[in-house]
Amino acid sequence: MNNVYIKGTGSYAPENIVKNDYFEAIGSSDEWIFSKLGIKERRISTGEATSDLAYKAGLLAIENANLKVEDIDLIIVATTTPDRPSPSCACFVQDKLKAVNAVAFDISAVCSGALFTMATAVQFVKTGMYKNVLVIGADTFSTIIDWERRDAVFFGDGAGAMVLSATDEDKGFIDFALHSDGTGKEHFTVLAGGSAKPASIETVNNREHYFKMDGKAVFDTATKVVPENINEILSKNNLTIDDVDFMLPHQPSIRILQEIARKVNLPFEKVKTNMDRYANTSGGTVPIILDETHKNNEFKKGDILLFAAVGAGWTWGTALYKW
Repeated sequence: MNNVYIKGTGSYAPENIVKNDYFEAIGSSDEWIFSKLGIKERRISTGEATSDLAYKAGLLAIENANLKVEDIDLIIVATTTPDRPSPSCACFVQDKLKAVNAVAFDISAVCSGALFTMATAVQFVKTGMYKNVLVIGADTFSTIIDWERRDAVFFGDGAGAMVLSATDEDKGFIDFALHSDGTGKEHFTVLAGGSAKPASIETVNNREHYFKMDGKAVFDTATKVVPENINEILSKNNLTIDDVDFMLPHQPSIRILQEIARKVNLPFEKVKTNMDRYANTSGGTVPIILDETHKNNEFKKGDILLFAAVGAGWTWGTALYKW
């Protein structure tokens, strides 16, 4: 059975930059945001929908893979903020790309979405059902942020993409370890707009279409389950933390990542971060940091990459990859 590797990467974020001083009006400050979260600024859409960001990132990934749009036979988009409840964001992306040969669907796992999407795509390539899968993580979280609350500081908009294809070479994905725990469903959620609480004048007036987050629960959960998950996948594959050359994580906050690295004894210089420039782009975080590190030529042949993410649901997971 062929292995599956990352043939190309791409990323895109809106040009509009919102710096931390914007949030002084709601009681926050640049000093607090940067010291606690590691964020200096974020990109915020001024009219681009999630599919616009995803399309631009996806096109760059296809070009980086030296493929044509017609070569893509499956598009999977990880997003929490699709253009519409229906159809899927992936169908919008397929149309914008004119990827006429591609099947298209979405995956919803919030901040873990890109990792869950990568794992799904790998199975399709390994079985030979599809040859070139375009995986995209994209979110415009600015559309579900309550800009009058202090937790507005956490998120930004952006998209990252990768093309996954088969290879006979000694490289590619080694393993995935994915988990979910639905008992955490209330700790990060959007209360209204679904079948349980359809949109109404009352839900709009009550501001229930914006995300609600229990910050302490997010911190406590992430710093517990991700280290456990990292140890799980390393042990399963007879590796140690010393074998890891780069950790490419979701970007929830600098303190969460520092605590995770401390618990697994990973030197923090091996942890790639970009939240200072993008904040938390949810589904976009992992593929954006992958694209940036790739384009900076930081990976060497044979490097072991560790992907990690935790998101609402709860959902969390890790992946090992040989460059």
